[in-house]
Amino acid sequence: MDQFKTTGINKTRTSRQEDAVVARRRNGDASGLRILVTGANAGIGFWTSLHLARRGAEVIMACRDKRKAEAAAQAIRARVPGARLRLATLDVSSLGSVAAAVAELGRLEHLDVLIANAGMVHAPRTRQQSVDGLELVAATNFFGHFALVAGLLPVLERAPAARVLTLGSLSTLLVRPHLDDPQLQGNYSSWQAYAQSKIMLQSFAFELDRRLQRTPGTTRALSAHPGYSLSGRTPGIAGVNEPGTFKRVVDTLQAPFTQGKDRGAWPIVRAAVDPDAFSTPGAVFYGPRWLVRGGPRKATPASITTDSGPAATIWKAAESATGISLFG
Repeated sequence: MDQFKTTGINKTRTSRQEDAVVARRRNGDASGLRILVTGANAGIGFWTSLHLARRGAEVIMACRDKRKAEAAAQAIRARVPGARLRLATLDVSSLGSVAAAVAELGRLEHLDVLIANAGMVHAPRTRQQSVDGLELVAATNFFGHFALVAGLLPVLERAPAARVLTLGSLSTLLVRPHLDDPQLQGNYSSWQAYAQSKIMLQSFAFELDRRLQRTPGTTRALSAHPGYSLSGRTPGIAGVNEPGTFKRVVDTLQAPFTQGKDRGAWPIVRAAVDPDAFSTPGAVFYGPRWLVRGGPRKATPASITTDSGPAATIWKAAESATGISLFG
């Protein structure tokens, strides 16, 4: 697809293996890449997995519900005969489940891309806790992914030019976070919980990249957002996306400034495979061309997510919540 075409090759990495990875990523080719997508059974995660499978990637679909994961995998294979898929059980809201997934996936020879996609979009109206006693939205959208990245970083580092990719959100532009209250014990609302979790996750990617660049490895980190993507504007797929007639009508009325989740996945796929992603310094962020919709392009992230001061606070909160020291 034209939106995945790029020009020039990033020559900051010099090994033959790294050059081969760059060559495979040319024009959206993902053949030979092993990519983990959390929350791959629905929404942006499903479409990201489908697009990547079409481009030849081996996709590890890490999902909480085995039945839904199998239905999503079946839907992908129906559209991509010969798709290379692997299923893994993962509930990112549970640190125990994350640890079990790390133990399983840690046996992989390598991992080229980890896409931290799973999350709660519709947060509960009142504050709830995860099985570990953490605020549920933050646990699902950020803390679990922090633990997953920490556990799988050695596997990523066994691949040349691997990437950690987190899912950002337009909500990061619209809310003032309470970083002194990362689990919203005194400032909870459903909107605050969702937007703050996305600020933390997006900030984590950029801070992780800064810290990775101070190591001898070649792994990098970046973020991407899907714009304003609605299920009612997304192709229907049995067992994956089945919006009712009312949802279709309401979402279609918003057509001028929305898109389907099939298109919302484009920036995530571009960020995963673009060989020129790190051709310029600074935080790397992708989104739709017209902010809420359109083909993928590099975008400007919310300033709070690129600020190293808040990032340090967020990092410490994640280490405290998970009990994991990353780059201690």
